[in-house]
Amino acid sequence: MEHDRERDLSQGPLPCEWDPEGDSIPEGIDFVLDCHVHLFPDKLFQAIWRWFDQYGWEIRYKIPYTRIIEFLFAKGIKNFTGLIYSHKPGIAGELNEFMVQVCSRYPGVIGFATVYPGEDGAVDILEQAFAKGLQGVKLHQHVQFFHPDSQSMQEICQICSREDKPILIHAGREPKTPLFEYPIDPYEMCAASKIEHLLKNFPKLRICVPHLGAAEFSAYKDLCLRYDNLWLDSAMAISKFLPGENPPDLKEYRTDRIMYGSDFPNIPYAWDRELYIALESLDKQGVLQNFLWRNALEFLNLKKSDIQKIS
Repeated sequence: MEHDRERDLSQGPLPCEWDPEGDSIPEGIDFVLDCHVHLFPDKLFQAIWRWFDQYGWEIRYKIPYTRIIEFLFAKGIKNFTGLIYSHKPGIAGELNEFMVQVCSRYPGVIGFATVYPGEDGAVDILEQAFAKGLQGVKLHQHVQFFHPDSQSMQEICQICSREDKPILIHAGREPKTPLFEYPIDPYEMCAASKIEHLLKNFPKLRICVPHLGAAEFSAYKDLCLRYDNLWLDSAMAISKFLPGENPPDLKEYRTDRIMYGSDFPNIPYAWDRELYIALESLDKQGVLQNFLWRNALEFLNLKKSDIQKIS
């Protein structure tokens, strides 16, 4: 499928591509751990989708969080991270409790906590979330408007290092839409050099930058080669949907540090598109398995036996 790489988000939201979707994971793939699935309370999902309708792209799968889980389970994706993020101070505790309840009801979900960097009681919020079984922290610079090298971020890194919990942080500069008035310009706020600051200062802290670090693809690929505590996920980066520069070929990345992530349900194309792309690109079975689940298990500090019982 060919895509118009010249179009940009200044022209308005991008339309959905209604490409065919499969009923199950592609033949040739036996196990998948999707490390990038969003789960929000339904009202918050609806608010997020309104934002995408106005500034981003048409989302194909606007379904309640319970149906998201059931949809992925039915397709054969029985294990995935449940990601949330707080868009303002004061709601992280409620969102974390929501995720705890989701994980209790659906054991295949590996729940992540959230916190708003700099909010009062941030350490207590995360300590409570970890005590209730959440496995990491999801942060989003474009939504939460913080610098990775800020004091508030140092505080979050310290507790995650102490508790041996990973951080998944949207630190890439894209997608930046000119139609939305950001309080802080993502191109000034987000930079691979700022993430390198964290990697150096917290060498035992496992950090994942999703979307292969869009749009600083080369910089993040280089950081991954130099730092053992950095992972990258592929969410939407290899879909050939978004305008702008494509990332390097998956074969050029460090094969033990890139992970499959779908960004489901906030995608504008078939749920399995990137699985087929990975199947075609990573022709060595061991490399493909690294990408689809092994690297994610290392990032999460889990063994396959930890999740096999719920797969």
